Amino acid sequence: MNKIFISLEEAIKKSLELVESSTLIESIPLEKALGRVLSKDIICIKNLPAFNNSAMDGFAIKASDAGKTLTIKKKIFAGDKGEVSPLEKDECYKIMTGAKVPADVDTIIPFELCTNVSETSVTIPNEVKKGNHLRIKGEEQKEGNILINKAETINFSHITLLASQGITIVEVIKKISIAVISTGNELKEPWETSDEEEIYNCNSYGIISLLNQKGFEASYCGVISDNLEESSKCISNLKKYDVVITTGGISMGDADFVSQAFKENGLEVAFHGVNIKPGKPIMMGKMDNTVVISLPGNPLPALINTYLFILPVLSKKQGSKAFYHDTTFSMNTQRFEVKQGKVNIVLGKVENGNFKVTRDNKYGAAMITALYGSNALLVTKEERASLEVGEEAHLIKFDSDLIEKESYIFN
Repeated sequence: MNKIFISLEEAIKKSLELVESSTLIESIPLEKALGRVLSKDIICIKNLPAFNNSAMDGFAIKASDAGKTLTIKKKIFAGDKGEVSPLEKDECYKIMTGAKVPADVDTIIPFELCTNVSETSVTIPNEVKKGNHLRIKGEEQKEGNILINKAETINFSHITLLASQGITIVEVIKKISIAVISTGNELKEPWETSDEEEIYNCNSYGIISLLNQKGFEASYCGVISDNLEESSKCISNLKKYDVVITTGGISMGDADFVSQAFKENGLEVAFHGVNIKPGKPIMMGKMDNTVVISLPGNPLPALINTYLFILPVLSKKQGSKAFYHDTTFSMNTQRFEVKQGKVNIVLGKVENGNFKVTRDNKYGAAMITALYGSNALLVTKEERASLEVGEEAHLIKFDSDLIEKESYIFN
């Protein structure tokens, strides 16, 4: 009797329902906060800007003095403190970018727009727009505003904003712990000698590097042999991790003991097998408080499923509110066929808004270089048999960030 596999939509839903966001927090220095998830809202404690200041090098005037020749009362530089004496009739200030603007002026005129400029006087143009080049205290952010929301992932712009508030310590969600292991007697580590009947273990290195690239840290825990007793014993030591990721050993073969070994350790399976190509033999569930994700043994589907399923799961577990893949679109430039009756995960490359399928969509599950030549995934509907030239192709680009709202569109 053929096994019935769940749909991709159902698998995505179940995988995200499987995890709860971590609530463990820690305080870290600002310089180490890049890529971390905020545990609470950041409130503005210092107005931005902190005082009225000039956006240009120029002359600080009253807009009503447009067209006049004014006497330069004082030069004001960035960093000057204290109040200055008010302007008298037909006077102005010479002012530099970032300098505090006195309260009795309302407009900044750049040097290059003025005429008859000397050390003591300047002629202001006739056409003056009140408020030009004047940055008002608090116009960007006012004290008490929420600057950055809880569960946002800190990027370089957040770091800049935090530094502008004098914040040097940030409260973030503690990093989740991730274990990556491989299975198979045929596997050798890259530093070992491999004969013609053995293969090097590239899955774990590819998965860990992908996770690192996306801001996660994972521990490599070695290779499990194709033996039920040894597999079960090894797995029993993995419950200290928040997430365990395995590759291989979950198909229907006689030596595929991983799923059984997990079940002996209390795994409650959420699903085992998804109607997709490639990557059908994927299993997810929970073993006590540990999320378990078992991937195919072939490198191509293992890495595709890591991108498609694992990144959203880890992002949600890490406490981020952005855990859905973003979808963009390009124009398909080459006709290709797909396997009807399955959701096809198709590799390709996007350049200048055009999508070109990788190797005519003819590559095997063990072909690592198919990934190397691609920068996007295209996901088809089950009823699809081909994609034609000129069709709009909805894609998930490898370099895109996760977003807060689901935007999957199947082709």
